[in-house]
Amino acid sequence: MRMIKRLERSPTLILAVITAGFIIFGYSTSILKITDFIIFCIYVLGYDLLYGHMGRLSFGHMLYLGAGAYGTALCAKYLSSNVFLAILCGILFGAAIGGILGPILIRTKGACFALLNLAFNQVGHFLVLVPLAKITGGEDGISLHFTGYRFLDFSNIHQLFFLSLISLILVAFLIIKFTHSPYGILLKGIKENETRVNFLGYNTYRYKLITFVLSTTIAAFAGALTTLNYNYANPSFIDPHRSVEVIFATLMGGAGSVLGAVIGGAAFMTISNYLPRYILRWEMFLGLALLIIAFKFRKGIWGYIREI
Repeated sequence: MRMIKRLERSPTLILAVITAGFIIFGYSTSILKITDFIIFCIYVLGYDLLYGHMGRLSFGHMLYLGAGAYGTALCAKYLSSNVFLAILCGILFGAAIGGILGPILIRTKGACFALLNLAFNQVGHFLVLVPLAKITGGEDGISLHFTGYRFLDFSNIHQLFFLSLISLILVAFLIIKFTHSPYGILLKGIKENETRVNFLGYNTYRYKLITFVLSTTIAAFAGALTTLNYNYANPSFIDPHRSVEVIFATLMGGAGSVLGAVIGGAAFMTISNYLPRYILRWEMFLGLALLIIAFKFRKGIWGYIREI
C-alpha cells in the first residue's frame, strides 16, 4: 500500500514505470505492435483529461485524432515531407479544430456534449470521404513518404519506437503537472460542482475551453504519430464508430489517473490485437467486460489495485 501511495505521489516513479514497461515489452514481443500501443496510450491520456478530470464524456473524439492524422498527411503530401514540420501541422490542425468547436461544445454538458461531438465527428468523416475526396484520397486514403532530419530516420522502427515513447513520457509529465497544480484542483471542482465554482468567482468557461483544446491537441498529436507509424492516412482514422475504443480504454484503466489511462490503453490494445485470434466474436467479450467494469469495478483496473 505504501508503494502504491508513493508511486501516485511521485511523477518520476510513474514515468519510470511506464518507460521500463514499454521497453521491456517492446523488445520481448513485437516492437511495431508496442509502438502502436504507445501511440494509443497518448490518445487515451488526452481523452482522460477531458473525461476523467473535467467530467465531459465525448462520443466523437476520433474527430481530433483524425484531424491530426490528416493534417500531417496533407502537409507531407502537398507542402513538405519533412517529418517534424508534418507533425507540427497535424498538432496545429487538431488544436485549431478544438479552438473552433470548443466555444460551442463546452457550453453544453452531459448527453448534449457527447452527442454534439459525435455529430461533428460524422461531419468530419463525411468531408474526408466525399467533398474533399480529391485532396484526401477518399476511401483509398493517402500514401506518404517522410524525409528524415540529419541522422533521424523514423522509417527505422527502433527510432520510431523511441520517438513514440519519449512523446508518451512528455505528455504524461505534462498532464501530471497540469492536474497536480491549482488549475487541476479547480478542474476537479468543475467536475464535481461547476455551479459552486462559478459562485466562488472563477470563470469556468475559460478553464473548460483551455482543457478542451489541450485534450484535442493531444489527440491530434496521437493522430500525427499514427500517420507516421503507418505512412498513410485513411478514413478509419476519423471513423466515429471507433470513438468507443478510447472510452472503453479509459473506463478499463480507471478515469482520472495517468497510470490508469496507460494501463487501460495497453489492456484494450492487447485485447483487440490478440483476442480475435482465438474468438471470432471477440467484441462480445468487450461488451461483457464493460458491463462488469460498470457494475463491479467502477474505478477500473488501477482504481481496484489502489483499493485492495
